[in-house]
Amino acid sequence: MTMIDPHQMVTNAIRSVPDWPKPGITFRDITPVLQDPRTFRVLLDIFVYRYMCERLDLIAGIDARGFIVGSVLAYELKLGFVPVRKKGKLPFQTLAEEYSLEYGNASVEMHTDSVRPGQRVLLVDDLIATGGTMLAAAKLLQRLGANVVEAAAIIDLPELGGSKLLRENGASVFTVCEF
Repeated sequence: MTMIDPHQMVTNAIRSVPDWPKPGITFRDITPVLQDPRTFRVLLDIFVYRYMCERLDLIAGIDARGFIVGSVLAYELKLGFVPVRKKGKLPFQTLAEEYSLEYGNASVEMHTDSVRPGQRVLLVDDLIATGGTMLAAAKLLQRLGANVVEAAAIIDLPELGGSKLLRENGASVFTVCEF
């Protein structure tokens, strides 16, 4: 049996969808990774092995695909999970952080009691593109007193500058693959 590099296995399973959601954009679809139990396990094992000795307190997942990986990772690492949601989706008292998009502004929110000061939090999403959402989520966690240990994602699109932006703002960044 030939062994394949785990990162390459995940990369190979990601589907590229040309011209979606608009012409000229290639959408990187993680659905095939999630559908195949072996590849999904390998993806999660990459994250588990990276963070199992990091003394984390919580995993924060960004709406919505960050919930998929983040919640399973929290379970595997025996940690709590907190959602970072789009504006208006949480029922309790929230704190928001606004960020810019190419077509306007957006906000992410968390419950004000989601984290305690000093907690070590891993921030997780599926993809880093321009970095706006991830940076806003990191700032939100920091405003609530958390120490963001790392910003992690399955995919990095380095040409869009998001991971560079995060690093320039003091964040450590980890991704499984890049396109």
